[in-house]
Amino acid sequence: MRGSRGRGLVLAFASAALFGASTPACKWMLGALPPLQLAGLLYLGAALGTGAWLLRERRAPALPPDRSNRGRLVGAVALGGVAGPLLLLEGLQIAPAASVALLLNLEIAATAALGAWLFREPLGARGWLAVAGIGGAGALVSGSAGWPGVPAAALVAAACACWGFDNQLTARIDGIVPAQAAFWKGAVAGSANLAIGLATSPFAATAPSVAAALGVGALSYGASVALYIAAAQQLGATRAQAVFASAPFLGAALSLAALREPLRPAQLAGAALLALSVAMLLRARHVHPHRHGALEHVHAHRHDDGHHLHEHPDAAPATLHSHWHRHEPLSHAHPHLPDLHHRHRHR
Repeated sequence: MRGSRGRGLVLAFASAALFGASTPACKWMLGALPPLQLAGLLYLGAALGTGAWLLRERRAPALPPDRSNRGRLVGAVALGGVAGPLLLLEGLQIAPAASVALLLNLEIAATAALGAWLFREPLGARGWLAVAGIGGAGALVSGSAGWPGVPAAALVAAACACWGFDNQLTARIDGIVPAQAAFWKGAVAGSANLAIGLATSPFAATAPSVAAALGVGALSYGASVALYIAAAQQLGATRAQAVFASAPFLGAALSLAALREPLRPAQLAGAALLALSVAMLLRARHVHPHRHGALEHVHAHRHDDGHHLHEHPDAAPATLHSHWHRHEPLSHAHPHLPDLHHRHRHR
């Protein structure tokens, strides 16, 4: 369990760093591309990046094998790949990049609320206190930097709601590896956004602008999304999103550095509150007797976590690997997160 938690933390922080850098980059690129065309190129870049990884790993860009997981993927593409980025870029057009980046802290609140209310993901009193602290850190820092105005704030909040649904849906996608899910999100959402963008505005971007958008998409959307999905599968969507909450602060720091704005004490205090809240959320313990039914799926796993009991004589138990495998029915009690193996109900 500790190994899974540690890997999830590393993956979530890497995802946050890549995505955080996208806010100032997108603000700069909006001078050359309208929002829909930029959103399309960003996600097509994500598809190119994850497609190259799949090719290197000799994996096909397969779809989930069953209807329920395909439905989750469709929902994630529509909300997280099409609606969310468009709303964000529209808000970014009319507001400073630092303010928009900091408002993205609303995503953690949306993810937690949806996880508790719709998907029955347990948080407990300590978890909700941590979520409140994360939201408070965002409000503290956003207020010190200056709010971007009601229209822009509403657009960013709507984008965060879309990504809250996306986070919960992608954490539950089973049957394909994270890079495959990220590929389909990039390919479908990118094509849809670019097609609509070309139908509504003439394409006047230069080759360097297109290359920059594809490059940012490959790293900040493709690699970042794949890393986030892998983290969410190991930590649960809400806890992975709590770590990912560092992305707005990274984006704001880069934006402030590019604009040469001063660092305010309230921003440092907000960053400290965020770190404390994330640590509190990740240290919240959840343990009770539970039963696992028979299950077949594919995901990255190790054999020292108490759940993967099939044998690999030629590999050490701590070796991380991915393949289709079967779980036999199992009953036990241990501290656990709402990962792929712990989606059980809590009365």
